[in-house]
Amino acid sequence: MTSQKKRGKANLPYAFTEHGVTMLASVLKSEKAVKMSIALVRAFIALKQLAVKQNGITAQLQEIRDRLGEHDVQLNSIYDAIENLLDEKVKQQEWEERPLIGFKR
Repeated sequence: MTSQKKRGKANLPYAFTEHGVTMLASVLKSEKAVKMSIALVRAFIALKQLAVKQNGITAQLQEIRDRLGEHDVQLNSIYDAIENLLDEKVKQQEWEERPLIGFKR
C-alpha cells in the first residue's frame, strides 16, 4: 500500500469546493438543495471577501511596522543629540568651576 490512503465510501470528504457546490446545485433540483447551495455560495463569497480584507490588513500592518522602524531610528538620533548637548553643558560647567590660577582680586 502506498503512503496515501485509499478512500472508500466510509471516508467521504466533509467539504465542497465552490465549484463543487455550483455543480451540485445544477444536479439537485429540490427546494432544500437549492437553498443550501445558495447558502454555501454566499459562504464562499464571504470567505473570499474576508481573505481580501485580510491581505489589506496585512499590508497596513507592514506599513505601520516600517513607519515604527523609521521612528526608532529618528528617536535614537534625537537621544544622541540630547546626550551630546548634555555632555557639552557638563564640560562647560566643569570649565567655569575650575580653580583659577593667577592674580586674585
